[in-house]
Amino acid sequence: MATFVVAGTGTTATALVGNTRRRSSSAAQSISHLALNFPQNRSYRRRTSKTFSPIYASVSASPAPVTKPDDLVGAILSKVMQTDRGVLLTRDEHKSVAEVVQELQRFCVDEPVKCPLIFGEWDVVYCSNPTSPGGGYRSAFGRLFFKTNEMIQVVEAPDIVRNRVSFSLFGFLDGEVSLKGKLNVLDEKWIQVVFEPPELKVGGLDFQYGGESEVKLEITYIDEKIRLGKGSRGSLFVFQRRKP
Repeated sequence: MATFVVAGTGTTATALVGNTRRRSSSAAQSISHLALNFPQNRSYRRRTSKTFSPIYASVSASPAPVTKPDDLVGAILSKVMQTDRGVLLTRDEHKSVAEVVQELQRFCVDEPVKCPLIFGEWDVVYCSNPTSPGGGYRSAFGRLFFKTNEMIQVVEAPDIVRNRVSFSLFGFLDGEVSLKGKLNVLDEKWIQVVFEPPELKVGGLDFQYGGESEVKLEITYIDEKIRLGKGSRGSLFVFQRRKP
């Protein structure tokens, strides 16, 4: 069964300002007395001394620039595009994505579930767990037979969610799996979507199979370009708004 979820977004970048102070000083130095003694006259005795005053130097580090949300959005998209929605990334690369996502989440609007930007058409461009969106079609075994062409989610006001995964079977037979669900708001960040049984279209066949399913998701960031979210089992999702 093909199932993936609605996601949203937010994060803050902080800059640490460090001040370092370097202090260099030459210790006060005194040259030992040099005395020339003449028996006939003690007035020839001379004393010479030099004292060097300490010299102080201070260096202040410039404040690190605060990263803007647009910069973080661009960084995330550059890391996840052309990766088959995260399948081709290494563990370290997934970790790098998660770090930027965490920063961006700090810019999330209050009560993102009420933000009107949630509505529209979205491409699923990344998931930290490749089998979360698309179900078995996206598993390691499923990808041997099903090549994913598009993975789209449509959120319609007031509470309808439509998921669609288009694929080619064995590289030449086109097909599609779609689901329709009802969105329920759980709190200011969490939502639940209850899906009807999925519908499969392949070749001349068109039928429903399986039963209902549901997902829960925390919306962690949303803007005009992307939505971020975290599933109940910790999977991270990145959705990019489709161009009209």
